[in-house]
Amino acid sequence: MILIVAEHNGAKLAKSTLEMVSAARASGREGPVTLLVLGQGVAEVANEAAGYADQVLVGDAAGLAQYSAEVWAAAAAQIAQEGEANLVIIGGSRSGREYAPRVAVKLDAPYLEDAIALSTSGAAVQAQRYTYLARVTETVEAEGNVIVVTVKPGSFGPAQPTGAAGEQYDVELDLPAARVEVTGKSVEKSSRVALTEADVIVTGGRGVGSAENFAAMVEGLADQIGAGVGATRAVVDAGWRPYAEQVGQTGKTVQPKAYIALGVSGAVQHLSGMGKSKNIIAINKDAEAPIFKVADYGIVGDVSQIVPALIEAAKQR
Repeated sequence: MILIVAEHNGAKLAKSTLEMVSAARASGREGPVTLLVLGQGVAEVANEAAGYADQVLVGDAAGLAQYSAEVWAAAAAQIAQEGEANLVIIGGSRSGREYAPRVAVKLDAPYLEDAIALSTSGAAVQAQRYTYLARVTETVEAEGNVIVVTVKPGSFGPAQPTGAAGEQYDVELDLPAARVEVTGKSVEKSSRVALTEADVIVTGGRGVGSAENFAAMVEGLADQIGAGVGATRAVVDAGWRPYAEQVGQTGKTVQPKAYIALGVSGAVQHLSGMGKSKNIIAINKDAEAPIFKVADYGIVGDVSQIVPALIEAAKQR
């Protein structure tokens, strides 16, 4: 089987999980696509997962109420061994990158990280990934009875439902005691859609001029059209916006239906994080800005004049 460790918030699958399902289907490996749902009280998540996979394995236990790299790695490795998985796919999130190498060690398996494409060549699994600050895409491959892969978020389109509910099975897990305890957690409160979940993203670059202009124009437009807010590295480095909003090679990779770039020049590091967006709309006063080479629609002009007009039009609509 192809084993995918689902990412979720306790009530709903994360978009990254649907991207991993797409990666599994594209991998060319044989066997049923299997989603492993770990946590406590995850029946609702498991029911949703059944619409995307051939089968769903549910590990519902008190010991899984809180994420632990040690515990998640033990659970994933146990199910991979018992189910004779030939491919284990884990999200390239912060937690996924933390426990995925442990799974590979437990399985004595090759480990391919940050894959943006997957395929099979003979007995080998091939993965493409970015390197040299995303200026180069390299292909790496590994052979083995089982291979562990992490998928870079936003690199695959989210899978569509299969149209038939996969079988669900409860699994018994031999879980170790967690040696690290999380004693506190703070969650950023925002009324906006999360950047990695958004169908529409409005991103601002240094071309918007200032932190105040960013708030007025980028956030103003995003709020009117129900979009997520993104920022370039230059904006984050300047202290205008938090790192959580950074899009690009050293930030988040996104693939929305529409990506609106305001005052974004289009450096290659930024393009690597949003280049697969379905529609790219760019507004920049520099007609030679690299962003226009990848944009589906472009406006050459001053964002301080154009964006307020767009916001007013959105209000009228």
